[in-house]
Amino acid sequence: MTPERYNKTKAVLNRRQPDLTLLAEETQKTHNVAALLRTCDSVGIYCMHAVSPDGKFPRHRKVESGTRKWVDVRAHKTTDTAIQSFRAQGLQILTATVSQDSIDYREADYTKPTALIVGSELRGATAVATAEADHCIEIRMLGMVESLNVSVAAALILFEAARQREAAGLYNASRLPEEDYRRTLFEWCYPHIARRCREAGLVYPFLDDEGCILNNPFEAKD
Repeated sequence: MTPERYNKTKAVLNRRQPDLTLLAEETQKTHNVAALLRTCDSVGIYCMHAVSPDGKFPRHRKVESGTRKWVDVRAHKTTDTAIQSFRAQGLQILTATVSQDSIDYREADYTKPTALIVGSELRGATAVATAEADHCIEIRMLGMVESLNVSVAAALILFEAARQREAAGLYNASRLPEEDYRRTLFEWCYPHIARRCREAGLVYPFLDDEGCILNNPFEAKD
């Protein structure tokens, strides 16, 4: 871990948004999963959520080897349980779907704590996601097609969220709880040592100002 790499890692972590998230409802195509994760990373989402009845998250080689290590992913068996979790965190629910009551996606206020729900490729958003939404939002189409690919739609909406949040100064300094920040920073910088610490039931060591480990428990002692 070089000082330059450490400082870049900290800069990215400082921009992570603990109160902006995405819920993908049973997204099946792995390339869409990979694209959703890349977008989450790009706009500073700290944790992405997915509805997966079997508790498994669709795997893609680009997910496992790249973005997955920068964005935490949590699976829920149902949309309802995911929404309950969001409500407990005080998040507004915005569901991307075309309905009689939908508003233009640019009219929503993303500076509020927000969970965006996008539906599956074939069925779109579920009735539960639509009924429980504080607002249904849509991307107005000017051509013959009725909707965009789920990953493209999510990217447009989340970059609008990032634009609003940047204007409001929400990326200017870390907003993560201190313990979450320290844990995540160590896992990003030293994933293999972090795994060994978890397996051994050890607390992560502290890092110095240049990102070096203080008192590495796995370092050979003279």
